Order: sequence, then structure tokens, then C-alpha cells
Amino acid sequence: MNQKPIEHPSVWRGSELERRSEWLQQLTETEAKEIECLFADAQPSLQENAPVLFTRLKKVQVSLEEGCGATMIRGLDLAVGTLENWKWFFEQAASVIGTPLSQSVSGETIFSVRDAGFADSDSRARGPNTRKKLSFHTDRCDVIGFLCLQQAKSGGENQLVSSPAIFNEILRQRPDLLELLMQPYRYLRHTIDTANDLPYTEQPIFSFFEGNFAANFLRVLIDRADANPTLPNMTDAQKEALDYLESVAADPEMHFTFRQQPGDMLFMNNWVTLHRRTAFEDHAALERRRHILRVWLSMPNSRPLDPMFAGNYGATAAGAIRGGIQAATDR
Repeated sequence: MNQKPIEHPSVWRGSELERRSEWLQQLTETEAKEIECLFADAQPSLQENAPVLFTRLKKVQVSLEEGCGATMIRGLDLAVGTLENWKWFFEQAASVIGTPLSQSVSGETIFSVRDAGFADSDSRARGPNTRKKLSFHTDRCDVIGFLCLQQAKSGGENQLVSSPAIFNEILRQRPDLLELLMQPYRYLRHTIDTANDLPYTEQPIFSFFEGNFAANFLRVLIDRADANPTLPNMTDAQKEALDYLESVAADPEMHFTFRQQPGDMLFMNNWVTLHRRTAFEDHAALERRRHILRVWLSMPNSRPLDPMFAGNYGATAAGAIRGGIQAATDR
């Protein structure tokens, strides 16, 4: 394999992310006032009624693809609006950056990340609606966004890692495994993806297409495919490659740990970052429990993808609308 290390602003290690100017941004008084005025208007437009914030979000759109791949905007005053106000605002703000996608067969574009109390055997259970620790992964979109409304009593820290930095580290230490990670792995259809006719797809973890790097990883679906009696098992070498990738991502020198606070709005490019969440303990009172809004975005300035991603994403051309969960009404 004749690969070279990736050189791009999206390559960073651990706490280096904190020093990137595009990472942590503080909302200005002008932007805060714009948002407050939006809630008082019957049919507001961010571009017309919040031009300063609109300009910031357009810059975020560019930096997510061309910069470090992650931005957190801090300082939203949640007291000035209701839950419905903030759901509306988050979707409008996200729509300036990209196109919101369906996250369920019911067509939800804004998904509430909170513990739903489902048993592990319940088909409705998915990582975001549990309290358990999640492994490093990507979601089925170009960019994922979170707006924190309430945090847990304890825990629930976020961890973010640069996938091209992982690529470079594996290239340096175990190029034999990197070669395997650039070959296709089987992904079983997600339990919530009931409108999808494909029982499984095949796609690489790391890929290059037309000179563009892309990483995509959701081990839970790979392991489910491996456990499925109708599909071939992974080889020991393939499993070793996945284990090694996860060990590199888990290295404290590689990832950045932070805790999203109420009023923090976070956006991450799924093609150049992996993310995970630690387990958490919630408040007993329902109204005080952890609640984070999530959006999946298809980006107008996205990179072209290897055609093998079509099984999960549909379109693979640069800037195409792609990803999400097919809504049952689309059939």
C-alpha cells in the first residue's frame, strides 16, 4: 500500500482542537438580541432578521468542510424561548448550514436525545435514547448537530476525535491493518431503518475518492452483520483492524473531551470526525433530565464519496442530498 499521511486542517490531536479558532465560538450580544427578536416575529427569516448570526453560520458551513471539522457555538440564552421556540430555531439555524434529513421512519428532522427507558431488547432502542456509554462512531449524514437544552446530573461527556489523524496514526504503526480498513465491511440494516429494502450494505471504514478522504464507522451494525447467520463472518484480521482503530481513538492523546452545556450548539463533520458519549446518571425529576436536540444535515459543499456508500447514503456526488433514514411516507 502506497499511502501518504493526510495533510489537512481536519488533522489534529486531542487538546489541539481547543486552539483552533473555528472550534469554540461565543455568541455576541448582537446575535443574542437577534435570536430573541426572532421569537417575537410571526414568520421570521434568519437571513433577513438575524443577519449577523446568518453570516456566522455560513462561515461555519465552510469551516466544517475546509477547517478542523467541528464547531461549538456557546451562549444561547434558553430562558428567552420555549421548547418549541428552540426546536424551531435549531432547525432554522441548521438549515442555514445544510439540509435537515429524516432521522426516523416517521420523518423526524429534529430528534430528542434523552433516555427513553427502553430495554436493550426493544427494537425502538438506539444509542441516543439510552444512558449508556456509546462507542466512537459516525452518523448517517454529512454533518451532525446538537443543541443542549439540559445536562444530566453527572456524566454524559462528549469525546471527539479526528478520523484523518487516526488514519495517519494507523499508517505509522500498523499499515497492514490500514489496508483492511480501506476494504468493504458489511453493515446490517439498522433496526429503526424499516423502510429500507436492503438487508445489509458494504462500505469501507476509510476511503479516498477523487482525492477526497472520508471515514465512516458504526461498529454496532458491523458486529450485527458478523453475528447474522445468513452472512459470512468477519476474519480475525478484520476484527483486529476494528479493535485497533477503536484503541487509537480511545487514546487520551488522540481525542478531545468536553461537556456540552445548556445553550451550546455543536456541529461536526462526520467524514473527518468520530464522536462518542460517556454514560450518565440522570436527575430523578422528569423535567430536569438530560435533553439534547439532534439534527442530521446533508451539506451543499460536501465531498464526493466512493460509490460504495450509495447503499447507506443514496447519492454520493459532491453536494448531493444524501443520508438520513428513509421515511415510510417516501415509499
